[in-house]
Amino acid sequence: TQMQMDNVHDKRFRGSFHCASTLAKEHGFLVLYTGHGINTIREGAFIGAYFYVYEGFREILLQHFGNPQSAIPVAGGLAGASAWFFSFPLDCIRAGVQGGNLQNSFRRPKATQVFASLIQKNGVVGLYSGVGPSIMRAFLVSGSRFSAYEGALWLLRGGRDRNK
Repeated sequence: TQMQMDNVHDKRFRGSFHCASTLAKEHGFLVLYTGHGINTIREGAFIGAYFYVYEGFREILLQHFGNPQSAIPVAGGLAGASAWFFSFPLDCIRAGVQGGNLQNSFRRPKATQVFASLIQKNGVVGLYSGVGPSIMRAFLVSGSRFSAYEGALWLLRGGRDRNK
């Protein structure tokens, strides 16, 4: 996040490794873990929703239509879009924590402060700023990801379906 912010303003980082090493030299190694707590919560919420929605929609679509070639990518796409929509507020908060001022470890924004600031400035809508493109991308990426995953499983089973 610091590197993304830098590309808008200063452009002092030449790449990911240079950014990480510079930040660690300037602020100490632990700066690399800024926002770790909120990011872990976000990842847990995302992964839980992702696989729950995928398995549910996969079964429903297979029962109603019986065509895995369309059921799997659609279920995967719905899973990705749903998981991103569900976890997006946490991602906005994470970005606010990681993109904040790193100069003083006591002044770095906390997740609760970022949340309150987003709500105060824009209301609940502020927690979903930019969600549209993320959901569209997630639908396409997740649909193809689950298709590849199920295709690999099918190959590993020797060309047999799951229940045979």
